[in-house]
Amino acid sequence: MEQATLKAQIMDAAAMERAMTRIAHEIIERNEGAQGVVLVGVLRRGVPIAERLAAKITEIEGVRPPIGKLDISFYRDDYARQIMPVLHATDIMFPIDGADVVLVDDVLYTGRTVRAALDALMDLGRPKTVQLAVMVDRGHRELPIRADYVGKNVPSSHTEDVRVSVTPLDERDAVEIWESKQEGSAQ
Repeated sequence: MEQATLKAQIMDAAAMERAMTRIAHEIIERNEGAQGVVLVGVLRRGVPIAERLAAKITEIEGVRPPIGKLDISFYRDDYARQIMPVLHATDIMFPIDGADVVLVDDVLYTGRTVRAALDALMDLGRPKTVQLAVMVDRGHRELPIRADYVGKNVPSSHTEDVRVSVTPLDERDAVEIWESKQEGSAQ
């Protein structure tokens, strides 16, 4: 049986807030404003992060970008290994054709989640651009994918689990590294 122990807290709520403010400014700068920008959060933790980014962009620009929710359950390449994926509803109530879509997720690791999200997004339309915003980039890419906006780069090993906690899904906002250990091993 595997156990996980907290190794380090990388970001607290205040650090996450500062990172989101910076990312919002970077999105506005890169897109020369907020007109035409839409935010699409990858379910689950990408959605509250997208909502917070939209609030920050609204504070700065006075324009609230539309927010959508993207379920990638059936687009994952590990779908065959899952007995029954948990399905959520994709909720994008605006056209993405010609839009500057900022795909939002919590952690970028191998790139497979982003690849699945791109496939799901392309089934919905043809955006002008697709940009990627993540709270944490932990490296270890298996696919040629990179984030345009990163809250924090967190180098980690394969035995570590980088967890982003966000309210209201979690009790608090934090980024932590957890170490996985096999019970009974001498690690």
